[in-house]
Amino acid sequence: MHRVLSAVEECAESAKLWCGASVLMASAAGRRGRRAAGAGLAALMLAQLVSNGLVKHLVDRPRPPKEWIPHDEVDDRPESSSFPSGHTAAAAAFTAAVLPTRPLAGLLCAVPAAMVAIERVQSGAHYPSDVAAGAVIGLLSAWLVRYAPRLALRRLP
Repeated sequence: MHRVLSAVEECAESAKLWCGASVLMASAAGRRGRRAAGAGLAALMLAQLVSNGLVKHLVDRPRPPKEWIPHDEVDDRPESSSFPSGHTAAAAAFTAAVLPTRPLAGLLCAVPAAMVAIERVQSGAHYPSDVAAGAVIGLLSAWLVRYAPRLALRRLP
């Protein structure tokens, strides 16, 4: 299982997995697929901006101690703040943004998204609370992408 989780995380690195999923949806699922892909990528970018561009700089939390990790991947951890998990934020954001428009695609994305979250803890890159915070940021990002335009239009005179 360790190797499978590592492989999924490697695919999710730099949003490759989510970009690939959006290309598939946009090219094979018509207008709704393009709309879902666009929403997913917008939510992913917002989640990355908030988690990696803002919160990681405000909360300088060290990574879990190397002694806690019983395998060699511990040496491949990033040097940035542990809190929150940007990988998890991106995965949750993309999945949650796709789900309302393309439910089957969203459910399919949920599997690797969950695997990414589990891998971030298993590899020693994050504490479970870092992953939970990343998931919350991702879900809020997807919510904003879906509802912020509607709320803004309501407020216009």
